Amino acid sequence: MKLHLRPLTLKQANQLVAELHRHHKPVVTHRFSIGLYDENGVMHGAVIVNKPVARLTPQYKVAEVSRLVTDGTPNACSMLYGAAARAAQAMGFERIQTYILNSEPGTSLKASGWKLEGITKATPWNNKTRKRNDSHPVVDKQRWGKRLNPEWPGDTD
Repeated sequence: MKLHLRPLTLKQANQLVAELHRHHKPVVTHRFSIGLYDENGVMHGAVIVNKPVARLTPQYKVAEVSRLVTDGTPNACSMLYGAAARAAQAMGFERIQTYILNSEPGTSLKASGWKLEGITKATPWNNKTRKRNDSHPVVDKQRWGKRLNPEWPGDTD
């Protein structure tokens, strides 16, 4: 089966997330999304790239994969991670990153040239000063990243 990458609207990408994602719901915003189609026009996966969730991560230097979903088609995850990194690089981002559950192996990220950067401890978003609904898994996560472009000259951020 020959696969092709195509840009997606957020609505298109979120439809696949709602259908297939194991533990996350659709997202509210995105910077860009990419779909993976076969020669018959059937979508087999999507990646949604957003600004970083962590407030202190520079949003104009770092792109973050907030959702990646496939129907299990071989190599689909690796193709989408690679495409997201190339698109972010072309847009001038210094880095791209994503978080996966600590129980996931990261095989597709390794195959796409991403590096394991660390483990984040499970921290609920809901607390005394900030009431939130934790609808996502509150577990330790792996942060994976890839260097895309050198630091911007003269930037103080």
